[in-house]
Amino acid sequence: MFVTPAYAQDAGAAGGLISIIPFILIFVIMYFLLIRPQQKKMKEHQNMVNELRRGDQIVTQGGVIGKITKVKEDGEVEVEISEGVKVRVVKQTIANVLSKTEPAAKD
Repeated sequence: MFVTPAYAQDAGAAGGLISIIPFILIFVIMYFLLIRPQQKKMKEHQNMVNELRRGDQIVTQGGVIGKITKVKEDGEVEVEISEGVKVRVVKQTIANVLSKTEPAAKD
């Protein structure tokens, strides 16, 4: 009537492997539904920031709309938000590019 220790250990080993499978499936689902799309969005934003040039009309994360007058090397851009009013903006805080300028033609 008593279960020997050998049988109890054998049943636990098979149950342990099966109990891990749902956690693996949850991680795979989370990767494809949350992590991968976020990485793609971050890569697109980084490409947009790297392609900024003078004359682009942009929107910052704070909602300020302006035109880029100077692109600096230290991760900043100079944005004209009104005639004669220029502010420095960190490139990573630019949320959207409303209109892009065409690159200058090389002669």
